[in-house]
Amino acid sequence: MSEVEDQKLSKELGLFDVFAISTGAMFSSGFFLLPGLAAAEAGPSVVLAYLIAGILMLPAMLSMAELSTAMPRAGGAYYFLDRALGPVVGTVGGVGTWIALILKSAFALIGMGAYLGLFFDVPAKQLAVALTVLFTVVNIVGAKETGRLQRWLVVILLAVLFFFLVQGFLEIASLGVGQVRENQFSPFMPFGLTGLFATVGLVFVSYAGLTKVASVAEEVQNPDVNIPLGMTLSLIVATAAYVLGVLIIVAVLEPSALHDDLTPVATAAQSFFDWLPGSTGVILIVMAAIAAFASTANAGIMSASRYLFAMGRDKVVSPGFARVGRFKTPTRAVWGTGAVMVVILVSFDVMSVAKLASAFQLLIFAMLNLAVIVLRESRIEGYDPGYRSPFYPWIQGAGTLIPLWLITQMGGITILFTFGLIGAALWWYAYYAREHMAREGAVLHLFERLGRQRDPGLERELREVLLESDRAGRDPFTELVAESRVIDLEEPTEYETIVWRVSARLSAEYGIAADDVAEGILTESRVGLTPVANGVALPHVKLADLKTFHLVLVRTCEDVCLTVEGGRTSKPVRALFFLVSPESRPRRHLGLLASLAGRMDDDVFMEEWLSAETEQELKEAVLQEERFLSLEIAEEGATAELAEHEVREIELVEGALIALVHRNGTVVIPRGRTRLEEGDRLTIVGEPDAIRELRLRFAGD
Repeated sequence: MSEVEDQKLSKELGLFDVFAISTGAMFSSGFFLLPGLAAAEAGPSVVLAYLIAGILMLPAMLSMAELSTAMPRAGGAYYFLDRALGPVVGTVGGVGTWIALILKSAFALIGMGAYLGLFFDVPAKQLAVALTVLFTVVNIVGAKETGRLQRWLVVILLAVLFFFLVQGFLEIASLGVGQVRENQFSPFMPFGLTGLFATVGLVFVSYAGLTKVASVAEEVQNPDVNIPLGMTLSLIVATAAYVLGVLIIVAVLEPSALHDDLTPVATAAQSFFDWLPGSTGVILIVMAAIAAFASTANAGIMSASRYLFAMGRDKVVSPGFARVGRFKTPTRAVWGTGAVMVVILVSFDVMSVAKLASAFQLLIFAMLNLAVIVLRESRIEGYDPGYRSPFYPWIQGAGTLIPLWLITQMGGITILFTFGLIGAALWWYAYYAREHMAREGAVLHLFERLGRQRDPGLERELREVLLESDRAGRDPFTELVAESRVIDLEEPTEYETIVWRVSARLSAEYGIAADDVAEGILTESRVGLTPVANGVALPHVKLADLKTFHLVLVRTCEDVCLTVEGGRTSKPVRALFFLVSPESRPRRHLGLLASLAGRMDDDVFMEEWLSAETEQELKEAVLQEERFLSLEIAEEGATAELAEHEVREIELVEGALIALVHRNGTVVIPRGRTRLEEGDRLTIVGEPDAIRELRLRFAGD
């Protein structure tokens, strides 16, 4: 296994996994422990405090969703801050957030003791250590297994919460809404706006788990859709559950009892679950609390280990933490995270220290919003998020200032702890990371616009991220080649004449302005931006008004040379791949160029290209061999079953489709009602695994 492959994580998380990780990371202390303490600060207006906190979480969520779809890489906030604001800020964000996540996860496991203590005499620390080892093992086995556990925990949690909310509102209705409002919600804001906003800062971190999914973005399928949608659904569900749940708690419990209660949900449930036999109602709440704390701890270990993994990749810490194990998970990073968590559980008063880490998370949220501003204003071509935050830059400006203001409401000790984490991270950067890193951030590209310097390495890296993320779903390359146009020149022709011929054909078939295509391609060639190697040239251009991608394959009968930078001529070529793309889709444009370049570097390509006898064979020469299969429908044998069937009726395998049909000297792009005939030659494209399965199935043909 190569070093690059050794650092790749498999994409195994879907939309529900994103939702489960985000939601499960939010429901623990914020709902099952905090409402009583928060009510002591704000009175009944604690309900409003939870609602305001949920709304104030929007900027961080939108910015994190944009960053995650632009750079779906393990490491979350660390990776984004490092690439946007530079390695110093990245190290502070990475080391600090890793510690904060470990503290929060440990805090969640300790919190389980408060609820289990309602029925059992449980040694809280020993239980927390055992669960840490359990979740560490689960995280090592695989992201899919971790996600599956997270799903079940969240399903149990939400089911019990829904039952709690329904019964709670029935109880309020039986007591009389007017009576409850007068007795429990008046005065609504006994400590004024000061108490309300101080409580907003306190409960704001209840939503912090929402952004944990960004740290596993590299393992999410179709991140452009699943990450923003999963986070949005999670925030809606969490805000509704927090606000409605806390409203019920305030409505049914006496203020004096609520303010000192560390199990407020269970206490509230006792008042209206009395119709259930024995302690069934409280047992249900304890089950939900255990699921909530366990899901927070599980998601926390998963998220924190990806921070360590990403920092290992960048050599902020030992590169050994970037090793991927046999289960395609960052084994050493998971073990390292679990080990530090056990040490903290055994050595510290976790419940006290974990609360202090809240201000640091607010600081990270502020910097993430700033990172979006820097990346957008740097105008790096490779920064092309699949999801863009609306209302830019107002959302990001508010998202930068609001967390900083909330930090000032959280007390001096918390602020000092935050500065302590920053100091520890800066010391580590100076002691170890600085001499192992050779990279700057996108902020240099912003400086470059002001006449200073830039970091070319970052632009290359972001381009690579775009290429990989674009290949995560359907393979657009095979589709483009299948629908490409072919020009097979039988007479010697100069390059500029070929360009105008290609432009005229695109103009005639798709209504594209021929002048725009030709002038754009020739300009790119003259400034040296047309790749040429091994007898292949890749002329390309992006047009502002274009909506779709087009590819024209040209084979020449004799060598052709391009006029390149400085009026020089290129090495001779026999194959020209003309790619015309929408200007608004740089991600796809780069991905297609990379795929075409991959064929350019193939040693056997030119032989296959020059020996091809038909248009279909020319297209097949361009396709990557592991992604296509060529079959002829014979009178007998395995392929005979395909004859006289419409394409829509044929069941191949998942991940493969019939892209081309060569019949009687012509190439047909098949549709659902296209009927296959004996003698047809099919080009089937798909994922490598699907093509291998079909090769075995039709091996005799």
